[in-house]
Amino acid sequence: VVLILRNTLALLAAVLLLAPIGPGNEPAVSANSAVLMDENAELLYELDAHRMLPMASTTKLMTALVVIESCPLDEEVLIPAACCGLEGSSMYLRPGESLPVRELLIGLLLESGNDAAAALALHCAGDLDAFAARMNRRAAELGMRDTHFLNPHGLNEAGHYSTAYDLALLMRAAMRNETFASLIALPSAAVGERTLNNHNKLLQRCDGCLGGKTGFTRVAGRCLVSCAERNGLRLFCVTLSDPDDWNDHICLYDWAFSSFEALRLDAESCRREIPLLSGGEPCAAAVPAEEILLVLHKGAKPELSEQLPFYVFAPVAKGSPAGLLTVSEGGRLLTEIPLVYEKDYPLEW
Repeated sequence: VVLILRNTLALLAAVLLLAPIGPGNEPAVSANSAVLMDENAELLYELDAHRMLPMASTTKLMTALVVIESCPLDEEVLIPAACCGLEGSSMYLRPGESLPVRELLIGLLLESGNDAAAALALHCAGDLDAFAARMNRRAAELGMRDTHFLNPHGLNEAGHYSTAYDLALLMRAAMRNETFASLIALPSAAVGERTLNNHNKLLQRCDGCLGGKTGFTRVAGRCLVSCAERNGLRLFCVTLSDPDDWNDHICLYDWAFSSFEALRLDAESCRREIPLLSGGEPCAAAVPAEEILLVLHKGAKPELSEQLPFYVFAPVAKGSPAGLLTVSEGGRLLTEIPLVYEKDYPLEW
């Protein structure tokens, strides 16, 4: 009996050690693919993150970004008949009317207008194929390796696909654009006689939501890309083919914001000194080449280690490579930050 009891207790202890505890419990989602990404493009949560799937109107995130980066917002766009009456969601453009790029972008991002997408693409590149080529070039620049665009609106087309991971990269880049971020956050807007309402329910239902883009076709299912920020921690969530997308995004954000926190390391805490030979000072200071933003489990402390030369000969130029700072949490590598020399160190005999 004693032996059986010991074995039972040992088995129970092993189970408890393996089970997630407290706020670390990851929520279950209904999606075929999902990610939760931080500003460093690190995944806090993933479910089949690199699975290539149709992404419906979340395509319009790239359409908006390419247009914003290419066209003045006040430039007038003459609406051709070919853009009117497209299937699916619409801002109900009329042939021959003229609207500025900014108002078409509002119709694109809030009402998910397929007509607005086509009109902007034609205005920006001359034809839809040329605009899709621009979309694919921009995707390559952002590291979206498993994405291919064939149109600006996301209507079903064989060979038009992306992944949850790639769409998070896209939202991360787009939210750094002030124009994009301001437009996608609008709850509603008046465009002429039209009142356009944002389809993103997370703006009202999710604390800290900064914006998002919905998508749906029968082939793609419900797709959703969003961004939220709390206490200085900005995250990006993507679900593809998810019948319960609103609740899944809210649950993922609530879990992540209760489990992780943002920490910015200043240059002083990361400063390292390297013995300097043939210079006027005993040491050359090395500092991070860029600001360090860390996403840590709440209560955890970063562990810093450095890879530096034993000494350096003057002259040394400001901003030249000095070494590498490695940041870990509990033995898990978080990031590697290049260190550069803080100032010029001239040769002095």
